[in-house]
Amino acid sequence: MIIVEKEYWQEIPLLHVVDHDKKEEPLPTLTYIHGYTSAKEHNLPTAYLLAEKGYRVILPDCLLHGERDEEITHMERELRFFDIIKQNLDDIELIYEELVSRHLVEVERFGLAGTSMGGITTAAALTQFSWINTAGILMGSPKLTSYANQLIEFTKTKVKDFPISDEQLTLIMEELKEIDLSIQIDKLFDRPLFFWHGEDDQVVPFRHAYEFYEEAIEHYKNPENIHFLKEMNRGHKVSRFAIVEFVNWLENKL
Repeated sequence: MIIVEKEYWQEIPLLHVVDHDKKEEPLPTLTYIHGYTSAKEHNLPTAYLLAEKGYRVILPDCLLHGERDEEITHMERELRFFDIIKQNLDDIELIYEELVSRHLVEVERFGLAGTSMGGITTAAALTQFSWINTAGILMGSPKLTSYANQLIEFTKTKVKDFPISDEQLTLIMEELKEIDLSIQIDKLFDRPLFFWHGEDDQVVPFRHAYEFYEEAIEHYKNPENIHFLKEMNRGHKVSRFAIVEFVNWLENKL
């Protein structure tokens, strides 16, 4: 029987999805990061399908989302987008350490994936954590600084008095370069990496992920370890087709 338990690992609220009979065993484990304005519960279909195949799945709430939401405006949350990304990295490290200390994750079988903001987080995490063995980026951008520039310019058109100075923006961009996978392709280390993206995505550019994939595959000794699944006539919403294909791919790679 698949169980879904709400837990709190330090300050992180999360859903722990696993076969009841295997709950205390070391298992291949995926942590899945939700998208912007979403929450942990929205990725339960993916988690259930994986748990049926014998995986443990951890679904955390990101900063300013779900149970960690705060009474701030939508614009205030948008301006903290990259703070959320950086906090996600700290949360992922904490979750991994907790899994290891509880002997819940099989050795070298920890995966990370995410949707949109979660996919962007996943790409950034690959620059920091060599213990991520397999990763999935669903409609996320591995070109963090390029995406940041685009997002900042778009936000400026919506805000009359943009509250971040040029000096602060320069500092932000320098910090983002440190976690930008597109300028640290060598950090992939031939790790299995799955992409899905809709060609008509108007939120996170399809070309960011696809251009990165075309460059990254040249760095792989085993090209079958990196896979890009594109879907025509699909915007910024993950399809059931994408979820099923990702789950099937992960079964072979994690």
